[in-house]
Amino acid sequence: MTTAAPDCLFCRIIAGELPSDTVAETETTVAFRDINPQASTHVLVVPRAHYRDAAELAAADLALLAETLAAGVAVAEQEGVAGTGYRLLFNTGEHAGQAVFHVHLHVLGGEPLGGMVGGAVKSAGSP
Repeated sequence: MTTAAPDCLFCRIIAGELPSDTVAETETTVAFRDINPQASTHVLVVPRAHYRDAAELAAADLALLAETLAAGVAVAEQEGVAGTGYRLLFNTGEHAGQAVFHVHLHVLGGEPLGGMVGGAVKSAGSP
């Protein structure tokens, strides 16, 4: 774990170097809207500390992993999707679709989400 990685997109967002649509912050996490949403509600919850993926975070800091999950639940409630259902998702590794290698929790909801695998990833601007 490092506090920040200078070439990491999410570390730069956390540091305020890059813009984001921030929806929530805690002492240990930042939550912001995904720029390529896969559902009508799609927020990323990112630990302020840099860990490559969920496996690295789980091995190093279970308390921070729990705080990240709790922040995801709070975001779902804040975004109004808790009552109808939502998905909390970590992608770990390239085959799982992880594109930014700073652990992040996807909070997805606001519409029926369908199955877990097999569908195409929505491109930016598609419904």
